[in-house]
Amino acid sequence: MLLNHLKSQNFTAPIVQESRNGEYVLEIKNSDEEALYVTLMNWIDGKVLSKPTDIQIINMGRLLAQLHNASESFTPKENQQFPMWGIESFHKNMKKLKQYHSSFLSENGWKTYLSVADKIVAELENVKKSSQNYGIIHGDFHMENIIFRENAAFPIDFGRCGYGYFLYDIASAILGLSWQCRKKFIEGYVSLRELEVGYEQLLETMFVKVMIENYCHHCSDPHETEGLIAEQSYAQAYMQVYLKGHSFLFESLQL
Repeated sequence: MLLNHLKSQNFTAPIVQESRNGEYVLEIKNSDEEALYVTLMNWIDGKVLSKPTDIQIINMGRLLAQLHNASESFTPKENQQFPMWGIESFHKNMKKLKQYHSSFLSENGWKTYLSVADKIVAELENVKKSSQNYGIIHGDFHMENIIFRENAAFPIDFGRCGYGYFLYDIASAILGLSWQCRKKFIEGYVSLRELEVGYEQLLETMFVKVMIENYCHHCSDPHETEGLIAEQSYAQAYMQVYLKGHSFLFESLQL
């Protein structure tokens, strides 16, 4: 539904193919008679980049602003529900992390996570939702879900699209970028869509939230444990400055 709407807004994204029966989701069964639900789409040709240039990063920001602008006019049908990426989903993720945290965290490290989680929830409870800051988002907007043709950027993988703060998408995008590149991304975004005055504080909350949720997603997979352990000095450094209320997104972080 969202992809079809984006197409109507002249926004380039994967195109959903309708079946002969007029359906977009088909049920098929594998050899074990397990039901699988399949949507056929025309993909987007291009490359995933590990080291984008400044202009490509600016275009990533412009792309996300275009997506948010286009999604503002999208209204789901009354019988259709979208996931919501907010406090409730965060609590659910933290319950999973509580079960598996000992595989890569010390008890002191886990206490830091709990303190940060409390601050994230408190921050979100005080944010008023508006059409300017909240709506349909991509939900998984990062470098591996952005395709480039030279300098032009295009989004793929809308599997987590739902309702959330637009800053959630921005946080997902800049999590893997250097502080200098984050500035370039924001430069591209605000060239097409305004950010609220004082957005930085909420963006920092979303940044840490997305970081923790990534760990929640991978913590149950033993193959990811080594990588999770390796990232904790980075994660703990961000969480410590976040707890102290220091700004950190657009300056070098000392590990």
